[in-house]
Amino acid sequence: MATDDDGLTTKQARRTAMIDGDFPGGNIIVHRVEGNDVHLSPDQRDSSRWWFYWYFRARAAGGRTLTFHFEGNDPIGVLGPACSTDGGLSWRWMGAKAAKDGSFRYHLDPRVGEARFCFAIPYLEGNLQAFLKHWAGNTALAVGELCRSSKGRTVEYLRAGRLDGQAPLRVLLTARHHACEMMASYALEGMIQAMLAGTQDGRWFRRNVELLAIPFVDKDGVQDGDQGKLRRPRDHNRDYGGQSIHHSVRAIRELVPAWSGGRLRVALDLHCPWIRGPHNDVIYMVGSRHPGMWGEQCIFGAILESMARDTLPYRASDNLPFGQAWNKEEEGRDRSFSDWARDLDGMKLSTTFEIPYAMAAGKVVNPGSARAFGRDLASALRRYLQAKDH
Repeated sequence: MATDDDGLTTKQARRTAMIDGDFPGGNIIVHRVEGNDVHLSPDQRDSSRWWFYWYFRARAAGGRTLTFHFEGNDPIGVLGPACSTDGGLSWRWMGAKAAKDGSFRYHLDPRVGEARFCFAIPYLEGNLQAFLKHWAGNTALAVGELCRSSKGRTVEYLRAGRLDGQAPLRVLLTARHHACEMMASYALEGMIQAMLAGTQDGRWFRRNVELLAIPFVDKDGVQDGDQGKLRRPRDHNRDYGGQSIHHSVRAIRELVPAWSGGRLRVALDLHCPWIRGPHNDVIYMVGSRHPGMWGEQCIFGAILESMARDTLPYRASDNLPFGQAWNKEEEGRDRSFSDWARDLDGMKLSTTFEIPYAMAAGKVVNPGSARAFGRDLASALRRYLQAKDH
């Protein structure tokens, strides 16, 4: 049984401070508690290298000011922790000045039963169910089961737009190949909202496009609170070559070619980047190693940039061409989703978007702004598809 530095089991340490991650999406290791100082770290579980996701709560400590010290690498992002005092229903960024050198302080209001803290703003199955409840009864949105996860959970798929089987165009949308990349899920919501709305964009999509969306490719990781990135023995987003080991990836590879019927034109995979530093504070596309696909990415990027909405900024010049920075991995057995989708019949654009967790070109990333960017993605997608279809 794992113990902390003072010989207590992790569960004992958690009880002592009434701090835990024992809820959907929770992730924390409590090493020791010394008075009002709590020493902890993210639980890496089966990630093959250090990653930065964490999510925990402090309970029944009303009136105390606690200082949380992360041991090892600093896992606090550029806007400090996200905080919730209503059980995770609503969140606010504590701000960049709230944290220093991997630590932050918080005064627990005695009138509040608990406070939750997370690396960013969580998006879990409960969030998806709330979204679906809001649109319940809308005939342009349908929900199905892609498969069961290895732990028996339902892995959902959503269909949106024209659902009579006669849509001339089809689009594939995925998120959470890496469980911790939660801000991508809000952008996915925004794209679907745009397709259901009573706008010119929405009406066009409902006449011309059937969308297939997989909100949680790594459903178990999302609910269990895993990092998900660089998972052993294989990352979900490197499971598209050879024989897939993950249930959801196998199901995607079986379902999509049959569903697409040669009408699939675009595949978008939504991600979030590294915690901080150069090229992790802007929205960008990951450039394809294939010149033809890179050309399509540039065309779509120019359309998206021209939208010039007052939302999260996107600049085509921020895209990361193949061969630069980390984008140098040659195609092999550990094939990514976008590489796999590129070869599907009829495909014009297969790409990955990286959406920062907290700040994008100086603008705050939160559920509202991420959804707004998703709506901009949908508007740009309409224009791109119209140009390609004529």
